Amino acid sequence: MKPCTIARLAGALAVAGLVTGHALAQAPDLQPLPEPKFNKAQAELGRYFFFDVRMSGDAALSCATCHDPAKGWSDGQPLAKGYPASEYFRNSPTIINATLKNRFMWDGRLDGSDAGTLVRDMMTEAHTMNMDARLAQERVKQVPEYVAMWQTAVKKGDDPNGMRIFNIIGEFIKSVTSRNVPIDKFLKGDATALSAEAKAGYDVFKGKGNCVSCHNGPVGSDGKLHKTGVPENPEVWNDPLRAITMLRHYSTSGMPNYMNARTDVGSYAITKDKRDIGKFATPSIRDLKYTAPYMHNGMFATLDQVIDFYDRGGGAGSELKPLNLAAAEKQALKTFLLDGMSGDPVTVEIPKMPAYQVRAFGKN
Repeated sequence: MKPCTIARLAGALAVAGLVTGHALAQAPDLQPLPEPKFNKAQAELGRYFFFDVRMSGDAALSCATCHDPAKGWSDGQPLAKGYPASEYFRNSPTIINATLKNRFMWDGRLDGSDAGTLVRDMMTEAHTMNMDARLAQERVKQVPEYVAMWQTAVKKGDDPNGMRIFNIIGEFIKSVTSRNVPIDKFLKGDATALSAEAKAGYDVFKGKGNCVSCHNGPVGSDGKLHKTGVPENPEVWNDPLRAITMLRHYSTSGMPNYMNARTDVGSYAITKDKRDIGKFATPSIRDLKYTAPYMHNGMFATLDQVIDFYDRGGGAGSELKPLNLAAAEKQALKTFLLDGMSGDPVTVEIPKMPAYQVRAFGKN
């Protein structure tokens, strides 16, 4: 068959509704998780920094405070804690596979290829860890073990540097990835990796549920921003500390008329495009067994609530359509998401923190 004939046939099929989009384009689907790539020596030093409370302004919080391995590398709460005397207004997302995302943060404001910037944002923001990079480097210099590890991980003769601390913690985050996940084995050809019910759920996921249109790729996220109409978490506005943090975020983002806001506007605070009001980044669907509660504001405690929400077509102003799933289809989808997409718990040994030591005069 001539190429022009193939093209005309593809066009006819598209018009007939038998082929959608590009005639030869592959439909979106999940993909196996790639092998993580990171600097092992820097990741090892980053493991110490990640659990060290001296990485926060008041030396009371560590990265692990909101990203606890025992709680799915989140904090297990609907809304995250904030720096002392403040509270946060969004859920603390898991950092499992975080560096494989296209965008960081619920409003998508950070590039997913730059883990160091993600760490810098969280460490230096006043409402999270409130840390100054210059103070961080001086604290690291006061720990002989850190100085020695730095010489190996970064460069011999190099002094600890605040900006590089962010990148080193970022290297550790790159190492926090899903482990022994059934869907990865299944996608690589092991037909027995998923149970019969999980396979049925995968069919719902790709078919009637159309979850795959937004939840695809290695982490199960298209990296885009969507409006699904998740109801507001009343605790944000009922708690003055959370409301203050939200309004401060709007103010520092340059959002117009921010003092009149009474809802989480999502990406709009960053883009200033009214079409982005209520839009949030598509989250990963890996390791859901360990990462409840769900959504950007933790409004759903269980996956059943999430599935029911999507089955209804989302909330007010949602871009979603009702699914009308049967009870058996919902159960199968739940089994796939919990058992098929979740592997072994992602654990790591929490290091014993080395102590400060007085430095010798003239060797600073």
